[in-house]
Amino acid sequence: MKKIYFVEKTIPFNSLDINEPFISGSEKTLINITNELSKFKNFTIKVFNLTNNKKIINNVEWNNLSDINPNDQPDVLISMSDANLLSLFKCKKNYLWSHSVQPFEKFLRKKQLFSFIKNKPIMILEGKYHYDNRSFLTSLFGKKILPIAVDYEFINYDINEKLLPEKNAIFTTRSDRNLDFLLNCWTSIKKQSVNSYLYINPPFDLSKEHLNNGVKLRVKSDKNDLIKEISSKRVMLNPGHKGEVFCLAAEEARELCVPIITMGIGALKERVDHGKTGFVAKNKNEFIDYTVKILNDDDLFMELRKNLLKRRNIRSYKDVADDFISIVNEN
Repeated sequence: MKKIYFVEKTIPFNSLDINEPFISGSEKTLINITNELSKFKNFTIKVFNLTNNKKIINNVEWNNLSDINPNDQPDVLISMSDANLLSLFKCKKNYLWSHSVQPFEKFLRKKQLFSFIKNKPIMILEGKYHYDNRSFLTSLFGKKILPIAVDYEFINYDINEKLLPEKNAIFTTRSDRNLDFLLNCWTSIKKQSVNSYLYINPPFDLSKEHLNNGVKLRVKSDKNDLIKEISSKRVMLNPGHKGEVFCLAAEEARELCVPIITMGIGALKERVDHGKTGFVAKNKNEFIDYTVKILNDDDLFMELRKNLLKRRNIRSYKDVADDFISIVNEN
């Protein structure tokens, strides 16, 4: 039986926390891939992270990093984002699953170079933009593309195909991912769609001007509420950011058949089929115009939704797991 171990060091969590609002994209990825791999009878799957207590959940053993047994060595070791964690085990097949572009300077600053050279991991990257922008020096031992997917709750959500959502927009990404640009655009958008509101993530200090322009803070709760909230909106507005290597928020909107308008920065151009599932704007004016059209033109929205419905369930974590196994079996 092949032993596949994952190591990561962000926050205390295990797979029971997947629906909690404090779980971000990288934690969701770890939970989903391990849950899916555990369905294969010939694998033993263990996770070592900051979880408080050892638990076996869905045939995955969750352990605290302090509980590593030096005599328990994996056949395949995957570190989530941190090359230093690869040195916690002796393993011949090492992988570093990246969630960022991470320039070489930052790699050095985080003191990951020694462990990287010692353990020679193959990089796991989440898309073409990610692959093209991961430097040669930080992917010296090889790199593979492994696109992720949304949680099954998004895939299985029952969408009312005939329901016409209110003319509101949503932005569920971090505020440092070009929210300032979006808010600047929204001032013009609001003037042309006066009854529309823009919902953004907390925490964010809304000024009087923002409030007057119909900008509201979302109430962050569990995943089921998030799904209902996104699906009730007419459009997701996400300019993109050079740090976005996949953008799970955009993929969640696509799966819920909500059109996306973006500037295509970072990986956002990979999440949108221009003119079919949303629009990739070339400049600020186009971004504003596309948004106004979707908010005000019911026929355009319904046409985009029809295209999105045809593309539902094109990739799940079963596909991610199958592709992952293919990657680790190559070497």
